[in-house]
Amino acid sequence: MSTTSAHARGPSYGRNYLPFAYPALVITVAVIVFPWLFTLFMSVHEWKIGSAREFVGFANYFKLATDPRFIESIGHTLYFTALAVVLPIGFGTAAALVFNERFPLRGLCRAIFILPMMATPVAIALVWKMMFHPQLGVLNYILSLFGLPPTLWHTSVDTVIPTLVMVEVWHWTPLVMLIVLGGLAAAPTEPYESAKLDGANAWQMFRYITLPLILPFIVLATVIRTIDALKAFDTIFVISEGGPGTASETINIYLYLQAFSFYNIGYASAVVVVFFVLIIVLAMVLLWLRQKAKWS
Repeated sequence: MSTTSAHARGPSYGRNYLPFAYPALVITVAVIVFPWLFTLFMSVHEWKIGSAREFVGFANYFKLATDPRFIESIGHTLYFTALAVVLPIGFGTAAALVFNERFPLRGLCRAIFILPMMATPVAIALVWKMMFHPQLGVLNYILSLFGLPPTLWHTSVDTVIPTLVMVEVWHWTPLVMLIVLGGLAAAPTEPYESAKLDGANAWQMFRYITLPLILPFIVLATVIRTIDALKAFDTIFVISEGGPGTASETINIYLYLQAFSFYNIGYASAVVVVFFVLIIVLAMVLLWLRQKAKWS
């Protein structure tokens, strides 16, 4: 076969594979592209279910900027996200350091530790809600055994968000542990051997060897946890429903109420767009930090 004929048949040979990409393209457009375009379209309209749709331009966005309940929900979201990221990262990293050591029944302990991650968020929220009950909950009973007064947990304005964060920490600390544990397993042993010969203690080896080696994995876990905590809905809705009052009303809860309780679809669409932009900005910052972390 000549070179000329082979080149002539090349493009035709490649085009034969294009139809295999069409189903994926159609699904992507139907599931991702069209919903977002429709959301953008609805965000510039005033539309409540059962009434006519009216074009209002950027009025919904201007209304969001002056809506005290929406602004308050942003604060609740950032507060919840900060706690739900920092605490699992700290506890998960500490757990990874522990489980990286050799001790009897280490495999069994690892398996037990990751069990919370396998349960569904709604089931977890229902169990914890029963445990948080002010009169019948087991947590207040445990406090009474130590002579401590009962706590209102999710029914108090002051404690509702830390209470919700406690559930998130219990649920997702194992994920952070697995990510960091993978980094520890991939770490080389030569630097530790050299450090021991130089007389370095445990803290110095952690500070100058272990931490730099696992830092990219910690940043990766931070990115995953931040995105997941920002869009947390099921745990918050099942346990507190955004209450008491609006004390735990995050953006997701506020969005749900606008769309499915007040049927204000146009305004809820504007909330979706703003929330999406917020997630993109935070994700870009975290990805930039991940790029700054040096992989060894």
